[in-house]
Amino acid sequence: MGNPRLPARDGSDGLRAGLHFSNETGQIWLREHRMLLAHAGALASLRQELIETLGIDGARGLFMRMGYVSGARNAELARLRAQSTWDVEAYASGLQLQTLEGIGRPSTVRLELDRTGGFYAEFLLENSWEGQWYCHDYGVHSAPVCWMQVGYACGFASTFVGRPILFKETECTGMGQANCRIIGKPVGEWDDASEYSLFNDPELQAEPLFNQQAPALEPRSSNDDTEKPPADMVGTSPGFRTAYNLLKPAADSSITVLLLGETGVGKELFARALHSMGPRCGGPFVAVNCAAIPRELVESELFGVERGAFTGAHATRLGRFERAHGGTLFLDEIGDLPLSTQGKLLRALQEGEIERLGDQRIRKVDVRLVAATQAKLQQLVKEGRFRPDLYYRLNAYQIEIPPLRERKEDISPLAKRFLARYCAVHGKKLRGFTDKAKRALLTYPWPGNIRELQNMVERGAILAPNGSRVEVHHLFPVGNGLVPEAGLDENGSLDLNHGDSAKRLCEAMFNSVLTLEQIEATLLDIAVAKARGNLSSAARMLGVTRPQIAYRLKRMRERARRNQPALTQQP
Repeated sequence: MGNPRLPARDGSDGLRAGLHFSNETGQIWLREHRMLLAHAGALASLRQELIETLGIDGARGLFMRMGYVSGARNAELARLRAQSTWDVEAYASGLQLQTLEGIGRPSTVRLELDRTGGFYAEFLLENSWEGQWYCHDYGVHSAPVCWMQVGYACGFASTFVGRPILFKETECTGMGQANCRIIGKPVGEWDDASEYSLFNDPELQAEPLFNQQAPALEPRSSNDDTEKPPADMVGTSPGFRTAYNLLKPAADSSITVLLLGETGVGKELFARALHSMGPRCGGPFVAVNCAAIPRELVESELFGVERGAFTGAHATRLGRFERAHGGTLFLDEIGDLPLSTQGKLLRALQEGEIERLGDQRIRKVDVRLVAATQAKLQQLVKEGRFRPDLYYRLNAYQIEIPPLRERKEDISPLAKRFLARYCAVHGKKLRGFTDKAKRALLTYPWPGNIRELQNMVERGAILAPNGSRVEVHHLFPVGNGLVPEAGLDENGSLDLNHGDSAKRLCEAMFNSVLTLEQIEATLLDIAVAKARGNLSSAARMLGVTRPQIAYRLKRMRERARRNQPALTQQP
């Protein structure tokens, strides 16, 4: 209480180490959040245009909302090092991010966080860019003008402590005062907390813009001829739309449909959509993975078996064709069917008749067949492994589903859908993906397609701490393949050699300058020192668990004791 400039747990060096510049990609990263380095004058020009277009109140709401989002993101970074929501040092260290981002230089006048939910904060901001540029453009104003800074403080505090906190600016350089002063308290402790509604209802701040543009806006036509996919199918890419739009013409007929595509692209999902769109939607949908059935049991699985037909057939059992009567039968990986079964399948398709194993009675079946394969059936025909007559019967209506690497537009909505599903399954509340994780999702080639994406997002949902965002290392168990990035040195200057530091370290080890044990010991010492002896914080810096770092430290000390020369008594 009343303690200015509280020390940060990891200090400014730790925060600066999280800021990286990628010369290869033209991107700036603050840990896993993408940043922009922009001219303050350009942002001030935008601010001026918004004021003149929307008026002072409209522009104020927009900039406060922008600051709120920025503060919320930075609070997530600060919470990574927080031991609790009343961790004053972690809160103060997060405020140092404002200095790195060029907003101004904050100093703590008073900061109170306690276990009972109490909150009070008072900060001074030196060299506020908002106040300085407002005076430059308009002169001294009668009210505070650091809108983005106030929104930032609200977003940071509300996200950090997990409840609504409202800040107000009581002094401002835009009003001709020496510094800016902001005070924050829980929303319920203010006599007038109406400003907080700007963050809960973004439409309030956008209303002036809509009012300005309303005469020029025309309502969109409600006649949309594009067929929308079911809720469980996600896709807007041209490749997905092309494949999906082929389903509707085929749904109203009984034509056999052949779905082509790599494993994991969603062929069964397309088959179910075809079934639900057609007149057979009230009938059963039976799916069979032909590759998963032993070759000697394929015929009994498809066509059924009579009791006593072979050893072990103790009862009569219906086949998949009879179970799918009046509905749809989906045969996945049809290219793996034995040749003997292919002939019986062809007859079932052409005549609508089947015969159970061990029975001489012919049974009529009414089944819509949908087949799928990742194999090239035409090549299998040439090799004599697939009947040409069956191939021509199946190939009457072919739909090719593109792989996920060719559907970049669908990756983000699919990932969001899977994350929401697995958050519900595992009882987690996550804020989405970090910017770097989104980039990794978009650049990864996805050899396993949607199935691999689904499994990877579930892994991320399990590993990400509750209330945080899914990061790259939560998704990918092995390196993410990102290019080296340059960081800031101890003077705050761009270190262009930062990206080669790992290479230089390896060369030092290969040239016998350093050993692997020395490198490990150095890393452990630096991490523990930066964390001020807190092993949990040091473990997070190194990407390991606390027991792992404790074990390594113990082993390092034991090794040092063994290597220490024994003391002998001199005569």
